[in-house]
Amino acid sequence: MRQRLDYPQVELATKIRAKYLRALEDEHFAVLPAQPYIKGFLRTYADFLGLDGQLYVDEYNSRFVVDGADETPLRRVSPRARRERGIERKVVLVALAGIAVLTALVIVAWKFGGGDSSGSTPGVVPQQSSRQVRSELQLSGVGKGTYVEVRRGSSTGAVLLQATIPGGAVERVSGSRFWLYVKRPAAVQVRLAGKPVSLPARRNLKVIVTPSRTALAGG
Repeated sequence: MRQRLDYPQVELATKIRAKYLRALEDEHFAVLPAQPYIKGFLRTYADFLGLDGQLYVDEYNSRFVVDGADETPLRRVSPRARRERGIERKVVLVALAGIAVLTALVIVAWKFGGGDSSGSTPGVVPQQSSRQVRSELQLSGVGKGTYVEVRRGSSTGAVLLQATIPGGAVERVSGSRFWLYVKRPAAVQVRLAGKPVSLPARRNLKVIVTPSRTALAGG
């Protein structure tokens, strides 16, 4: 409220859905996905607001996590829902069995039908169209992860990503030239167009990344 931000603005900047942002504000963690997402959302939201995201994650761990187990209440599945899911599974299995039988009949008819296919017109083999490799920036969190900011082309370019990437998470941004800010380079792996990008080991790193080179940048 002090920064005069509304939920759509924060959702666009953090890539966190507005209903999850409201759940974080109200501590309704049952609405949110699994525990790693809750911690990642807390850290990303706090960092975006200029706060220390790790403090909020530590508070969540102290209040809602006991002996490594998340106390967030699990959603119960009603008996009726279980029955409906059981019926759906049976229908799927029957359908798959029917497809398998039909496929077997088609193969048998083709093998033993006795038709002479010597005079038939040979099938046309479609030519494989050459597809250009899509150029994109891929950032993979390592360990505790880190905060990153990605802009198009330079430090004054359009903001493409502002987020804390937790360990194991992956973010992708399309393009070939980026201005990149990384709070802790050792906590993220960067690839551009499928090739690894080597980052200098310095905190609060700012670089220009292109397919041909990586250079230190200002801004």
